[in-house]
Amino acid sequence: MRIGQTSFVVFASKLVGSALGFVATLYFARTLGATVLGHYAIVLAIVAWLSLGGQLGIASAVVKRISEGQEPSAHFTAGMVIVAVLGLGLSLGVLAFGAVVNGYVGERVAPFVAVLLLISLSSSLVTAALQGERLVHLSGLLMPIQTGFRSVAQIGLVLTGFGLAGMLIGHAIGAFLAVLLGAAFLSVDVTRPRKRHFRSLFDFAKFSWLSGLKSRSFNDVDIVVLGALVPSALVGVYSVAWSIATFLTLFDSAVSATLFPELSQAEASADRDRISRLITDSLSYGGLIVIPGLFGGVILADRLLRLYGETFTQGTAVLGLLILAALIYGYQKQLMNALNALDRPDIAFRINTVFIVLNALLNILLVWWTGWVGAAVATVLSACVGLVLSYRALRQLVAFTVPAGELARQCAAAVMMAVVVKTGRSLFETSDISHNALIVVSLVAVGALSYFLTLFAVSPQFRTTVTANSPSWLPLRS
Repeated sequence: MRIGQTSFVVFASKLVGSALGFVATLYFARTLGATVLGHYAIVLAIVAWLSLGGQLGIASAVVKRISEGQEPSAHFTAGMVIVAVLGLGLSLGVLAFGAVVNGYVGERVAPFVAVLLLISLSSSLVTAALQGERLVHLSGLLMPIQTGFRSVAQIGLVLTGFGLAGMLIGHAIGAFLAVLLGAAFLSVDVTRPRKRHFRSLFDFAKFSWLSGLKSRSFNDVDIVVLGALVPSALVGVYSVAWSIATFLTLFDSAVSATLFPELSQAEASADRDRISRLITDSLSYGGLIVIPGLFGGVILADRLLRLYGETFTQGTAVLGLLILAALIYGYQKQLMNALNALDRPDIAFRINTVFIVLNALLNILLVWWTGWVGAAVATVLSACVGLVLSYRALRQLVAFTVPAGELARQCAAAVMMAVVVKTGRSLFETSDISHNALIVVSLVAVGALSYFLTLFAVSPQFRTTVTANSPSWLPLRS
């Protein structure tokens, strides 16, 4: 499967999954309110952080070693043993200190955290093995399946009165079913690993574990800090704004997931020219969705958040800042992805250390100083520093071209889209149409269409990519 098609399959899968999750979140926001959403977000943040301690970068090491093609089954089994031991230890620790966990969240959730942790670790290992086998499109398809099962189970349990417990149980059900399905597609077997296989994983993981910590720092450190310093209702509003910003990063995540095994393979064969082309391609398409999302998100922020309820509109300023942070971090992620694929996790380790410490300190200081909006500002500033450091480090290893022209064309198309969306909003607001959902859906659809048509017209590279990866029966192929 071509790289462009694989990226699109992963993106489409994530898109469907996020759409299902969006509908479910709307229901929960309107049914349970911001406070329960805040508790739910804090629980998932705790699970995500504990998951890092449960794998210590092993998932990234499994992707790398399996993609190299050297004894993949043995490396997978070694990773499974390590993750199982660490995961069981952490889960028992959560139960032992359940009073502390319950006190921080404000609800009795420790047993749910322990179960969700084990399922999360299993999911990360299965996903890593699929990506290492270059079955990224299959790992991507697991997301909508997981979200679909999760959403149905959650809605059913909430309808029967389970509240927060129903959301957590439904989350566990969806994730567990996705793990079982993903494992069915694996080609690697469970075999007896040798000491060298454990050592090989640890040699990579001793640096790469911080990449996962950096990702969690970007996604969840603000939630963790807010959970300790502001009411749960504000955490719920913030988590909804984050979910919208994260939705826009689906394509750049698909690009990085697809290109990692390709870059790793190119590095193993010492194909420097291909490495340079892949890095340039990742930068060309990393912001394809987030750039117009930033313009559109700023224009429609209040109406987007009003979909969840009037309480959530207080997050209007936060939403714009988080989309900006997602855009900047997206480019940093592409560069860091290349560093790890080039087997230089030591450099990524140093950059991630700076990013994590800076992000945590800025979140604490700015939230304490300016309130909850400070968390979004801290995320933007940390992403900027991380982008500069990762760019400088990668340029010292490999020569690549920054596609300034292509990025400029994407920005120009986004400006044109912003004019269309702003004009459309003004027309709606002077008309008799007042249904917010109808207005938002219409403006998002028109804006997306105008952006891609404009980009298709002004960008030869985008036209070539669309044509090369489109089905043969479409007229674009002629």
